[in-house]
Amino acid sequence: MTNPSTLDRAGIAARIPHSGSMCLLERLDHWNADEIRCSTGTHRSADNPLRSSGGLMAPCAIEYAAQAMALHGGLLAAPGQAASAGYLASVRNVQFGQPRLDTVTGDLQVRASRLSGDERQVLYEFKVDDNSGRMLAQGRAVVVLNSPLPKEGLA
Repeated sequence: MTNPSTLDRAGIAARIPHSGSMCLLERLDHWNADEIRCSTGTHRSADNPLRSSGGLMAPCAIEYAAQAMALHGGLLAAPGQAASAGYLASVRNVQFGQPRLDTVTGDLQVRASRLSGDERQVLYEFKVDDNSGRMLAQGRAVVVLNSPLPKEGLA
């Protein structure tokens, strides 16, 4: 699979471990070795899987950013190689610009910048804005790579 400069939702879903309505990103707008920018309107969807009875709360922006990070990792994988499995290990210095995302009328602009990393973990800075550039969420995240999951039945 070659790495295009832009992707639609189907292209994104083919490169991250999220499918169906859980694939929250609709467009890859730009990427390079250091950063990725995506956009989406799925925060307005009544069937968004992250929506609670109170709406789509601001902390859900972290999942939008995590999916951008997963896509970035997939795009950075060598041609013909599968992307490393990654797990969000921690988020730090997270700030929210408003309590809910579902009240944002325009598309979300999701950015993640790779600050450092190796084959075991990656540090990203992320930001989710509305179309006018108003900050909705920002922070830093550590993604642990290639960490095996525990086998069932083992304590």
